[in-house]
Amino acid sequence: MLFRQLEPRTARTSAEVIKFALWPFAVMTVLNRVFIKAINGFVTDDYRPVYNASFEFLNGRPLYTADFSSVDPHYLYYPSGTLLIAPVAVIEYELSRWLFIGLNALAILIAWYLLLRLFKFGLGSIAAPALLLAMFASETVTNTLVFTNVNGCLLLAELAFLHLLLRRRDLWAGVALGLSIAVKPTLAPLLLVAAARGQWKVFLTAFGVPLTLTAIAWPLSADPEKFFTRVVPYLAETRDYFNSSIGGNGAYYGLPHWLILVVQAVMAVLVLVTLWLLWRYYRDDELFFVTTSSGVLLTASFLLLSLGQMYYSMMLFPFLMSVVLRNSVLRNWPAWLAIFGFMTYDKWLSDRWQSIGRSLEYLRVTFGWGLLLVVVFCVLGDRYLAARREGRLRFGLDPAWMAAAPDSRDGADEPKPVTGTAPAPDTDDDPVTPEEPAGEREPALK
Repeated sequence: MLFRQLEPRTARTSAEVIKFALWPFAVMTVLNRVFIKAINGFVTDDYRPVYNASFEFLNGRPLYTADFSSVDPHYLYYPSGTLLIAPVAVIEYELSRWLFIGLNALAILIAWYLLLRLFKFGLGSIAAPALLLAMFASETVTNTLVFTNVNGCLLLAELAFLHLLLRRRDLWAGVALGLSIAVKPTLAPLLLVAAARGQWKVFLTAFGVPLTLTAIAWPLSADPEKFFTRVVPYLAETRDYFNSSIGGNGAYYGLPHWLILVVQAVMAVLVLVTLWLLWRYYRDDELFFVTTSSGVLLTASFLLLSLGQMYYSMMLFPFLMSVVLRNSVLRNWPAWLAIFGFMTYDKWLSDRWQSIGRSLEYLRVTFGWGLLLVVVFCVLGDRYLAARREGRLRFGLDPAWMAAAPDSRDGADEPKPVTGTAPAPDTDDDPVTPEEPAGEREPALK
């Protein structure tokens, strides 16, 4: 029956009960974001300039004519990206926008499934509804759909790239990354992950795909050269609005340029040390290395380059999901305080304390990205110092007890059968399970 309570044999663990409760929240949140918030739209409309440029491209008129002195969304895609996205203008604007919302929602859902499989979870695990709810409740997914931009498709390209990279399908991994780079360069830092693993064939298709598409688009465009003469110089500038990078917020608050450069240099050094520790001691742990190093690289690019916007954080989902790995650097509360800063859909603007509220709202993303990089550096640095002090660096950075810590690759998402006890009685009482053997417990943190 529809309203029948889970029977004791079904609800063997608290995880099963929580999973049963999470699915309605997850599904209804998806429906709300796609059919209510996204269709309603917002004053920020990333899709209108894309649609207009696609329409002009199909009609042989100039594309790169935006007034960059305004704060309205501008059309900034490469000629190759214009070629890929031009079909959206074949139909009228409203229907086209709805279909584009649906395309990105579908891409996010496929990426959600690929993310589950990347960490060895199935649709029957508690991770499935929990991850789905977390993704669609976040600012990054919500505003990607509401503003109607292409980030959902980029997330799918990232997950396809990671899967193919780990399976050593280098040329196809490069195709997935190349298609994303053809539109916008958000995922370009991931090429360094392929380089660190010696998978050089990735570069052939990662560069070959956008170059081929550019060669096709060039004679079909009215003003392709203006992308390089007008748009590229604009992209190289650090704007002081809608920009959560260090440079952007520093310019907004009027910090001296030298101080901005010092902060950027300090964070760059932390990132370089972090990446060296990951490469030196963790590159053989493929899933941990790929997801963690890609997360560090992308976070650093958002924070240190000329433009970083909050909804770019969608590309960090594989890194955040690495918390289920036994040696994750995210199993601490400062990491999740940082993640709250750039993932939450909450607004911190206050009518009562306007100045404080404005600072909290404008700085929380910058501080969140920065704190996350500091946390990863500190966790790996602490492991390195402990391993050196104990004389076990040649064996890696992880302490011995970590080998028995929970890890999704051990199939921890599936309920384990209870052995050595009588069958669960057919009553409404919860079955009693034996206490976990002391030798299998993870030691308390000290």
